[in-house]
Amino acid sequence: MVMMYDYMVLGGDSVATAQKLSIMQKKGQVTIPAEIRNRLGLKEGDVVAFTETDEGVLISPQAVITTQTLDRIGNALQEAGVSLDELMAEGRTARLELLDEEYGL
Repeated sequence: MVMMYDYMVLGGDSVATAQKLSIMQKKGQVTIPAEIRNRLGLKEGDVVAFTETDEGVLISPQAVITTQTLDRIGNALQEAGVSLDELMAEGRTARLELLDEEYGL
C-alpha cells in the first residue's frame, strides 16, 4: 500500500515536489513508488544507496553514487598533480611488491 501526498518544499539545493509515502513492512522493506522508479530508471535487482542527511534519507541509484565518487577521486588526483596513468602504474608496482613479499613471486 502506497499513500501519496503532493506538496512543494523550497530551500537547500533542491526542490521536492509530490512527496510519496510508503509503509514499512515487517522486514524493513518499503516500496519505491513506480513514478520515482521510472524516473530514476530503477528495475528489479538494481542497487540503491541510502545517505543520511539533516533532512532525512536520500535514496539514489548506486551508479549515481559511483559516478560522484569517481568525480571526487579525479578532482583529488588533479589537485595533487597526479595523473590516472601514474596512479595505475603505482598500483601495479605496489601489487607486484605485495605479491613478492607475500608469495615470493
